[in-house]
Amino acid sequence: MEFRQLRYFLAVAEHLHFTDAAAHLGIAQPPLSQQILKLEREIGTQLFVRHPRRVELTEAGRLFRKSARRIVEDAQEALVEVQNAGRGETGRLSLGFAGSTVFHPMVATTMQKYRHAYEHVAISCEESNSSLLLDRVAERQLDAALVRMPLNCRDLIVEPLVDEDMLAVLPANHRLNRRRRVDLANLADDPFILFPRPIGPDLYDSIISACREAGFAPSIGMESPQISSAANLVAAGFGVAVVPASMRQIQVEGVSYHELQGKPLSTGIALVHRQREKAPTVLNFVRILRQQRAAC
Repeated sequence: MEFRQLRYFLAVAEHLHFTDAAAHLGIAQPPLSQQILKLEREIGTQLFVRHPRRVELTEAGRLFRKSARRIVEDAQEALVEVQNAGRGETGRLSLGFAGSTVFHPMVATTMQKYRHAYEHVAISCEESNSSLLLDRVAERQLDAALVRMPLNCRDLIVEPLVDEDMLAVLPANHRLNRRRRVDLANLADDPFILFPRPIGPDLYDSIISACREAGFAPSIGMESPQISSAANLVAAGFGVAVVPASMRQIQVEGVSYHELQGKPLSTGIALVHRQREKAPTVLNFVRILRQQRAAC
């Protein structure tokens, strides 16, 4: 039994006329009649009673119509599901986030646009540090991840999203807290709060290098578990910190944010994914991220 025979049978069962059914299907009437006869022989019973100007369903034909209709509808539904999956309109997407990236509005906007365009894709999220997220993507435990740059991404593809300046975070009683901009050199005597180097070695090194270019080696007074928690430690009096500008959104009482004078110190947010990625859900996310970047 062929799938087209089911379609032919249903067309004749609907029109109760071979010529009209053939016209509806866009085929000639003789091949239609031959296929119906072939179907009846395979089933072993007559499905239609032929009259000179019309046909009517037999009892077997009426029962078969229900099953044939269900099979055709299921096949059409399966076809739509497969096509949707092939376009990335359904399926799953596992994303990783470095904790400090979620505060940037571009990240939220990218996610919103993707969710709006692909509302039937199930998204799972995992928060971790950028270095660990690279391993998770490389080991296929995550589809992609939004990480904090600079970062040695090895064999992964890097899709930049946005760059932002670094800011100094000072406690409320700091001698420079009334200045809009501060020079790193003026913080030489302050203990620095930095995240552990393994979390983001390249970004860590860029902060240390900026301090050295300003004429001093920073004294590390405290390590912050994540970049995003540095402001809380500043408020607690453990020292000063240098954080991405989007961290300004963290409303911590007892701290102030200040632009840095001199040579700019910046960081970026990027999406990393595997080379030769084929998953439509990932490719769609990359496309929307690129659109967001281009719109900036």
